Amino acid sequence: MNRRSALGRYAVAGVLVAAVAAVTLAVSPEAALSRLRWLATDPLRFGAAIVALAAVRPLLAWPTTLLAVAVGFGYGWAGTPLALALVVGTALPPYALARAGRFRLRDGANAGDASGIADRFCRAGERFAAESGSVRAVTGTRLLPLPSDAVTVGAAAAGVGVRPFIAGTAFGELPWVLAGVAVGVSLDRLAASGGSLVDPAVVLGMAAVGVLILAGPLYRTFLRTDATTV
Repeated sequence: MNRRSALGRYAVAGVLVAAVAAVTLAVSPEAALSRLRWLATDPLRFGAAIVALAAVRPLLAWPTTLLAVAVGFGYGWAGTPLALALVVGTALPPYALARAGRFRLRDGANAGDASGIADRFCRAGERFAAESGSVRAVTGTRLLPLPSDAVTVGAAAAGVGVRPFIAGTAFGELPWVLAGVAVGVSLDRLAASGGSLVDPAVVLGMAAVGVLILAGPLYRTFLRTDATTV
């Protein structure tokens, strides 16, 4: 088997993991779980499929928690560091693209042909990141039940640097990763019992913590904005 063929098989396996996990989360069919179990019987094959899934996830706009669910099913709690690394890593390509778009927007703004609304959005994000601190801003926003890629684009638009972005993403996504791994570890039992995958109280609790982290900086940011416009 040549290298391209092997990479193609791993990519297909990664998409299979995502599709099976997504169907399992939606309807919990035993047939779907059996496919996931087959992949998990070989740790190397499963690992290659998970990495392939992480690589294509931004293109498909799937939630990052899906990675943690799959890792938890295949490797149990011992896979938590891998799940967190994959979640952080899969956020980097959208961040890089959005950051490049921000620079192009600013270049256009200097030439006078950029969108005023987009430019104001970037400036508001910059003020908020400066007021709260980049790591705190990314961490708090990640704790909210928002699409991960939307948060990534917002952080890039706000001018958050690479290191603060990585640190804030790791801190903010860790509770979601733990919740996803917990679902993956218990996926067989949950499928058999038909129980709830994620306790809504956990989601509300993480969102409340995110609001508490962001409330003060948000208030000060908008307070200063209003004061400058008076």
